[in-house]
Amino acid sequence: MPVTVNQGAKIFWNEEGEGDPLLLIMGLGYPSAAWYRTRPNLSRKFRTIAFDNRGVGQSDMPPGPYPIPVMAGDAAAVLDAAGVDSAHVFGISMGGMIAQEFALQYPDRVRSLILGCTAAGGPHAVRAEREASNMVMARGTMTPEEAAQAAIPFIYDPGTPRNLIDEDLAMRRPWFPRQEAYNAQLQGILVWESYSRLAKITVPTLVIHGESDRLVPAGNGKLIAENIPGARLVMLRQASHIFTTDQPDTAQRAILEFLEEQSAQQSAVSIQVSQTI
Repeated sequence: MPVTVNQGAKIFWNEEGEGDPLLLIMGLGYPSAAWYRTRPNLSRKFRTIAFDNRGVGQSDMPPGPYPIPVMAGDAAAVLDAAGVDSAHVFGISMGGMIAQEFALQYPDRVRSLILGCTAAGGPHAVRAEREASNMVMARGTMTPEEAAQAAIPFIYDPGTPRNLIDEDLAMRRPWFPRQEAYNAQLQGILVWESYSRLAKITVPTLVIHGESDRLVPAGNGKLIAENIPGARLVMLRQASHIFTTDQPDTAQRAILEFLEEQSAQQSAVSIQVSQTI
């Protein structure tokens, strides 16, 4: 089992596919296995590297809280273990926050950035409706199954077939997080912000967000795109927080087009540089 260690915690990671490296960072309480709908297509053209954030999946669960910068350090340790100097970086939800922090801490290690259904934190963030916030805070009184069921109206579009949601739940059940780990990640989210630093992100960036997201409202994606120079914004219709299940084909098409465009441009630049040496 491939693991690396950062600040005393073992971080599980694995890789699939060949090509330019693509680092995948998952969201709050979710294991890297949650990439199961998206990763197969990405791995056909890219060397995908995914890991379990500290506290979930097969990674260690040290005492919390887990600050976002520490989890960005975990991501850097994974790239080190994979022997990768720089990669395209794709983060979803909390993973998008980690991806932002990674781009700010390690700008030379990011080839391009994809920020899915995420926010920049701080006072400028577009807040979720009270019912959604109450659901998140009430998880401590629920069993993992109850918490997963309670989240459904806030993270899936009303038009998404129930059988697809059930497939997601079946994937997650073996890896439902312990409450202590969920809280440790949530504490990291609540005290973090990147809004004041977004202009420092200069790599090509795609911001992708579901229009009907009730957990992290779509205004957050628009806010990020407006403040990262040159960022591209894709809003997905009939898609909520888990847009990879709500609109998998449309989302994957936009993501792959962006990645292939960036990869081709960077390859062309590398060829030009080598020819001038």
